[in-house]
Amino acid sequence: MPGFLIHHAVAHWARVAPTRPAFRMQGRTLTYDELERESNRLAHTLVERGVEPGDRVGVFMHKCLELGVALYGILKAGGVFVPLDPFAPAGRIQGMTQDCDIHHLVASDGVMSVLEDLAPEARPAVYGPESREGVDSTPWRELVGDPRRPPELTMVDLDLGYIMYTSGSTGGPKGMMHTHRGGLTYARWGAEHVGLTPRDRVASHAPLHFDLSVFDFFSTAHAGATVVLVPEGVTKFPASFTKYVESEGISVIFTVPFTLTEMLHRGAMDQRDLSSLRWILFGGEPFQPNQLRELMLRLPQARFTNVYGPAEAPSCTCYDVPPLDTGDEGPIPIGTLSANSEGLIVDPDGEECGVGEPGELCIRSSTLTLGYWNRPDLNARAFLEVPSHGPFPRVYYRTGDVVSRGEDGLLHFHGRRDRMVKTRGHRVELDEVEAAVAAHPAVSEAAVFAVPDGEGSWAIVASVTLQGDSEATEAELLRHLRGELPMYALPREVQVARDMPRTTSGKVDRARLEELYLNQEGR
Repeated sequence: MPGFLIHHAVAHWARVAPTRPAFRMQGRTLTYDELERESNRLAHTLVERGVEPGDRVGVFMHKCLELGVALYGILKAGGVFVPLDPFAPAGRIQGMTQDCDIHHLVASDGVMSVLEDLAPEARPAVYGPESREGVDSTPWRELVGDPRRPPELTMVDLDLGYIMYTSGSTGGPKGMMHTHRGGLTYARWGAEHVGLTPRDRVASHAPLHFDLSVFDFFSTAHAGATVVLVPEGVTKFPASFTKYVESEGISVIFTVPFTLTEMLHRGAMDQRDLSSLRWILFGGEPFQPNQLRELMLRLPQARFTNVYGPAEAPSCTCYDVPPLDTGDEGPIPIGTLSANSEGLIVDPDGEECGVGEPGELCIRSSTLTLGYWNRPDLNARAFLEVPSHGPFPRVYYRTGDVVSRGEDGLLHFHGRRDRMVKTRGHRVELDEVEAAVAAHPAVSEAAVFAVPDGEGSWAIVASVTLQGDSEATEAELLRHLRGELPMYALPREVQVARDMPRTTSGKVDRARLEELYLNQEGR
């Protein structure tokens, strides 16, 4: 497979298999030849309008066929694409465009009202939709330039390819800088591990600003396969999603455990022919073993892989899950380090931990971010330099995740370093409490958080959703926990909820749970 830049794969398959579908969505198709030609036109237009190598260009779009044109057109122009959440409010979008110095932005029709709410001096030049009052745009039909070839630019694989923003621990979003080399390493790992072929149809379920989408887009293009874009409306309804998987013949999915659990319980799987699914990858948070076991039984033809890696160093470990027995209730391992990755497990003093000893996982990998955009303060805290025998130290990213290595070499996830609280002088890992709550057979999903107890310490609260028709009570759940946890780690309350608030990437929004709890009447 020739090429050392992310977009080279598209040019390759446009030459080798021009009529092969690169993207599909709701029955519409964009071939590799069409993708190559339209992205070339966008690239020429961006260069003509002043985009220079290294400039950041926003991608503010709902799922649509033009999404691929936007990504590859920006890369071919030498730009750095910056995914922006199409459901984010104008204030957050304006903050990120100003932080990243974005003067050009590719958009879709559905976001123009948000752009109208930006301060006039903060509005980038827009490409894609028709112009609206207050927002000038160059529509797709007015793109200029030779569609047969991209602009003539000199680029290397160490150049930035994209910046992804994630929520910051201090409140403001932070942008992670990724190179072409990092994106391609991730893409090649995914394509090779799953054995992608041109016959595969890979679901693009995750939003673009979520790092799972790198697999969806770039691993698929690396193999000359087809990206099947899942409309946002379909992702919100499990039965609609399984119907879409069936009708589109989707063969590979990479998503979060919540999506798969919802698919299991509310996806009408008994009414669908899902035999096309051959591989399911999941990551982002732990998958409850009993839920995973049931899903594996429902899809016996599919393989399942637990993929671990923060957005700063995606897919740095993985674990191909074997058939799970009824007694397998322990957490799923995160596996072994992926190719071209190295890890250290260190204690709070920076000393390497032995087998079975939990410590913080630090990662060195070619998928590793170069650092956070405009945040030297975060970069100073996030990276660990380890002396080497050569002239340069080895630089590792501090993941903040606590793991241990078993005698068999498998890595096991124990929780976040920053999910530790002290209550009445005792250290409590909230993820440990959460795992104990989730282990109750009536619990479908659990989230645990800490709130001030009014006396200078912290109280632990659990929120759960229940399986099917279960009527388990708070008292019953607390009785279970008394057999699993020391008294000081018991939640003050276990609240039974109908559903959980979610972040845009599908994870449980624990910050929102805490806010809702503190705002309850009488708190």
